[in-house]
Amino acid sequence: MSQQELERLYDSAVRDTIQRFEATGSPVITDGEQGKQSFATYSVHKLKNVSPNGIPILFADGHVRNFPRLTSGPFRYGTSADVYLEMAQRYAHVPVKQAVVSASALSLLYPQSGIRGYPRQDFLDALLLEQEGEIRRCLQKGAHAVQIDFTEGRLSIKLDPTRRLLESFIDLNNLLIERFSADERKRIGVHSCPGGDRRSGHSAEIDYAELLPSLFRLRAGIFYLQLASEPDRKRVLKMVREHSKPEQRIFVGVTDTFDPRVETPDEVRDRVLEAAEYIPLDRLGTTDDCGFAPFSDDTSRSREVAFAKIRSRVMGTALAADMLGIN
Repeated sequence: MSQQELERLYDSAVRDTIQRFEATGSPVITDGEQGKQSFATYSVHKLKNVSPNGIPILFADGHVRNFPRLTSGPFRYGTSADVYLEMAQRYAHVPVKQAVVSASALSLLYPQSGIRGYPRQDFLDALLLEQEGEIRRCLQKGAHAVQIDFTEGRLSIKLDPTRRLLESFIDLNNLLIERFSADERKRIGVHSCPGGDRRSGHSAEIDYAELLPSLFRLRAGIFYLQLASEPDRKRVLKMVREHSKPEQRIFVGVTDTFDPRVETPDEVRDRVLEAAEYIPLDRLGTTDDCGFAPFSDDTSRSREVAFAKIRSRVMGTALAADMLGIN
């Protein structure tokens, strides 16, 4: 198939996703990342100085994803997320949230052995500049919010129990977020989950307690937290209450994207009411635990199930809002 034919298929998938997403009644939608190879590698896909044989990431079911590896400098984006935002906005009638890969994830592109003639600090400087431009353009083009996908947070603790890797990730991501004004940071969010690919995670065994104190050091104004699949949600909510800051809005996951069963609106309502016991209502929102298929070859979940879960989320959130006296 020609590139032109492929682009037409991408466009059709984005249009279909937005139509179905809007039909759920969700007040904010995304493009489902339909035009991307993956949520993590869209910016470097097809670059000539990137090799596919980088760091292997092992998932619980045994399958492996290899993160790419930079082979030479300089580092530049191939495609920026605002391109996908513009595509979605052509069809959307409600606000669009745009997802972007984190600086910490892209930092893994640089090999431990180094690159001759291209120091790591030069790479990080270029990376932060590229990401700042990407996020700034998304905000300027009217994104409702920009979500930084920080799925490697819990994974970093699995890879390095000393937590030095996690702290370096937090510091790097803050170097990016702090480039924006206080008002801009209100529209910048961070998503956290233990990975999601083919109904399998890469770090669910890592206790949330190991991540949350550091996570809320990030200067973002919004946090999207995987929660529905947690075995002890109340324990996690207590930690969120303890460590989150008054200016940080918390969107809790109320649908489990790994579970093929569609939650009922009443189940979602009860999860929202549970979260409302720990998080002030003016800071509380709902989301799905993770992306339903963040890699383009992941067909483990159907579009029908995904949108049914989203519809339940919207209906259940409305039920909870009525009970809590919120319009």
